[in-house]
Amino acid sequence: MNDKDYDRLLRIKTVGTREWLDQSSHYNRYEATPYSALDELFCDYVLERTDGIVDFGCGKGRLAFYLHNRFEVSVIGIEMSAQLYQEALENLASYRQKAKRVGGSIRFECCLAEDYVVESEDNRFYFFNPFSIQIFGRVVDNILCSVEQQKRAVDIILYYPTAEYIDFLEEGTPFELLKEVRVPGLYEQNDNERFLIFRSRSGK
Repeated sequence: MNDKDYDRLLRIKTVGTREWLDQSSHYNRYEATPYSALDELFCDYVLERTDGIVDFGCGKGRLAFYLHNRFEVSVIGIEMSAQLYQEALENLASYRQKAKRVGGSIRFECCLAEDYVVESEDNRFYFFNPFSIQIFGRVVDNILCSVEQQKRAVDIILYYPTAEYIDFLEEGTPFELLKEVRVPGLYEQNDNERFLIFRSRSGK
């Protein structure tokens, strides 16, 4: 299935990109992770129903709906753009007409990523280059502070990872590389087309 077909299956609209001409250089444009890449990742990296996923820079919510539909997990989408947040809520209303699953929940919050208060149930954090390394560092600090308060193993999932993100995690945090998942057909053309999963066990 292509992305439009997948959207149609989930009864949502997430295709396309969006530039923000008047926003800070710290925040990047909207672009959803391709469904084909998500299929590849989550064939190799399985979630449990007890996992709590946070998608920073969730846009219109594609990841949240995909994961809830596939694993019945709880997902929180964080989005700074009021326009994209509203579109995510519209997608949620449409998705709920189809999804009658008991397990898991989907929630969206309109706020800056660094202002999100990490909850004790949150243990999987997803990033598709949503913002600068300065913002990323502050978000990771918030995650680690939460882990100190509520001991648990946590994962950071990077799609299309930048050298800055990787260096920060490897040199300045207790996170260690757990797994690399390359996207077939795309990685051969661009070696950024991959997922890196980092895990911190320091809090457990």
